[in-house]
This record gives sequence, structure tokens and C-alpha cells, in this order.
Amino acid sequence: MEESRPPEMAEKTGYILPVFAAAAACGALRHLLGGTGEDSDQPIILDLLDGTTAAIALEQVARLDEGTALAIARSDPGPNLDLTRHTPVWAWVRLSNLAEDGPESAIAIEGGEGIGRQGDGQPAIYRYARELLEVNLRSLLPPDRAITVRLILPEGRSLAKRTSNEAFGVIEGLSLLGTQGTVEAHTAPERLAEFCEELRAAIASQPPGEGDVAFCIGSNGRRVAETLGIPAGAIASVGNWLGPLLAAAADAGARSILLLGYHGKLIKLAGGIFNTSSHVADGKLEILTAAALRHCDEVALLRQLAEIPTIAAAQKLLADHQLDKIVFTDLAERISARATAYAQKYGTAPGDRPPAIGTWLFDRTGTPVAHDAAADLILQRLRDRAPHAETNR
Repeated sequence: MEESRPPEMAEKTGYILPVFAAAAACGALRHLLGGTGEDSDQPIILDLLDGTTAAIALEQVARLDEGTALAIARSDPGPNLDLTRHTPVWAWVRLSNLAEDGPESAIAIEGGEGIGRQGDGQPAIYRYARELLEVNLRSLLPPDRAITVRLILPEGRSLAKRTSNEAFGVIEGLSLLGTQGTVEAHTAPERLAEFCEELRAAIASQPPGEGDVAFCIGSNGRRVAETLGIPAGAIASVGNWLGPLLAAAADAGARSILLLGYHGKLIKLAGGIFNTSSHVADGKLEILTAAALRHCDEVALLRQLAEIPTIAAAQKLLADHQLDKIVFTDLAERISARATAYAQKYGTAPGDRPPAIGTWLFDRTGTPVAHDAAADLILQRLRDRAPHAETNR
């Protein structure tokens, strides 16, 4: 029988910024719909879109005039390392009559001060954040009313300077990004132990000597792996701990490893950086420029690349000069080579062979960018392990 933990010892759940933005917006709307000054004491119960809910406290809520209100929540990522801890999240909400074009226009979401902007000028409020806001606001909004929500992060600009947001194409603030409401603790040491356990189980579940695994960074990497037809039992989450997990996979007898993920993260391995957390090291744009130097001798282009602010912009610049495929393929090959050397040095006994390693790079939308030859072979092995592949033989 599993021993239960007393409430005071239960691990506290942390939530991502969009959860607090949605709570503040719902709090302001609730206040406009007839709340009193005391309703700030009542938490907002949010649907997190995965079958779970979260109770989020409001710090303050006030009516500004007859049709507008402002509510404030405060970010709490739980026990995880996060520079947004305790940052205030404001939502200014204006309630009006529904426009003639119907319920599709009932909810308008804007990015105010401290919300970053993407390259096209749009606020960096991504799909999960928008869905979270719309679903929860719609549950409160009367059918004949409409609202405009302006989200504000008063500390967003200053906090953004301590992140790698600009390298991802987000400027002048923080992004409301994520794929689930709870924070994934990729950097806590106890999570490394969990990742190692999951990895060993994935290898042990396969025939001896045939352990093939896909390393995925975050839930986005896992979704890409599933889209490629890789069975869930062969997928290992790695967070930012690429180095220790490469060694653990080699020590557990893995035959091959497919490194699968966002190029802005995995590029770091080509420069010998095996913890991909931005708190530890960056250098991805310098590594990319060095790779381009091996295939281009146009000094003006290389200077432009060295000064470019984001990986996405660098990729476009290379594509404009028909260099993107060759440069990113070069990087994929170097990532695999560096990872193989690391696994051999730290995870295998003298004389033993390390796992075969291949790399497949994707952009932030999950679109393939480049891969090496080893990645093709390993991906086919992994696909062959999928249940449908067994039944179709």
C-alpha cells in the first residue's frame, strides 16, 4: 500500500504565467458582472484544459469606471527555478454589448506593457494562453456581452533582459507561452532522477541490445516525436539535462539515441554545452555563425549573421542565400558527433562502443529544419517498434 504524504509535505504545484493572466482577466470580469470589493478574497477556479483545475488567488481587483475593471494576480511557479516568481500580472477588462458580427468577436485579447512582441508586431501570446483565456472567460461572459482584455506585465521589460527571449524572436517583454498550465521542473535535481528512471525503463522494455530511444526536450518535443510515429514507450523526456542523460543511456546499454527538438536548444550541443538551460550557458548564435563560416566566405553575410538577434531571423537569412539546409545539416552532424563523444567518455567502460546518435532539428512550430543520416536510420528503428508496425508485418 502506498504511503500517503501529510498535506504539509505535499509538493506545491507551480503554474505558468498564462494561468495567472487568465485568473486576473476572469477576476476583473467577475467584478464587472456584479462583484464587490470583497470578491478579491475569493480564488478564481480555472479550467486548465487538461481535465484539471487550478484555484488562483487574486491580489487586488477594482472597478475603474462603469464598464472597465483591473485585477492583479501574482505569479507563483512553485518550487521551480523561475525568474517570474512573484511578478504581478495585470488584466484590464472592458465589458460592452456584443457586436453585430456575433459571438466570434465576443473576446478580444491584447498585449499591453511588458508583453513581448513577435517579429510581425503581434503580441507574444501563444495558442495555449489564448485558449486558456477564451475558454475560462467564455464560461463567465453573458451571451449578449463582449469584452476586451489587455494583459500587462509591469516588470516584463526588465525581466526580459535576463532571458533569451530576443534569441527566440520576442522583444520588449515576456511571452505568454506554454502547452500546459503546470510548470515542468526541468532544472530541479530531483527531476533529473525521474528522467533517468524513465530512460532506463524505456531501454529495459526493449530486447537486450536493441534499446533505441528518442530524447525529447519538453512537451513540444514529445508531441513532435508522436507526430513522427515514435511509440510512447521509446520516448524519454530530458528537460535541459542532455549530458547526464546521454551518459545514463550509454550506461544502461542503449543501442541508439535520436536527439529530437528545437534547434535553438540543441544547437548548444554542437558547441559542447550539455546543459541547455539559459541559466547555465547560451552561445547558440555564435555556434551557428561558426557553422556558416565553414560553408560561406562572404564576409558581409557572416558579419550580418553574427549580429542577428534571433535563431529564426538567422535561419531566414541563411535561407535567402540558399545556405540554410547545408548549415543546419552540418550542425546536426556536429551535435551527433559531440553527443557520441560525451556518451563514450562519461557513460561507457573503456573499450565499449557508445550508442549510435542521430539528430533531427525542428523550429518552434515543429517544422523540420534538418537532420543527419544517422537520424533517418534511428527513426526507422523507432517507428518499427510502434504497435501498428508490429501488426502490419
